[in-house]
Amino acid sequence: MSIDILIVLTCLTVLAGMSLFANGRLRDHARLPMQWSLSGTVNWSAPRPLALAITPLLAAVSLVGLAVLLRGSADASWALMVAALSFVGAHLLHLALLLRRAQP
Repeated sequence: MSIDILIVLTCLTVLAGMSLFANGRLRDHARLPMQWSLSGTVNWSAPRPLALAITPLLAAVSLVGLAVLLRGSADASWALMVAALSFVGAHLLHLALLLRRAQP
């Protein structure tokens, strides 16, 4: 197995695990905020399963596409690692905001 495949699979596993963890904590919420304005009000929300699945699905499509496009490139692994860490960081921020907002 190449390092590029390992990077993609590891990222997707981490993102799915983060979503599953958050799903357990947010079980009482049917809809979750997806975007906030600068004043802190919610601009739009999505059903919980969709809200928690969007980032992992977007990451899967993006990372697989990037891996295919960069196949054979010397810098492919670095580019995939940066993209994967960016997805994990963005998902972590979104989940932290959701969990903070959900606390009483």
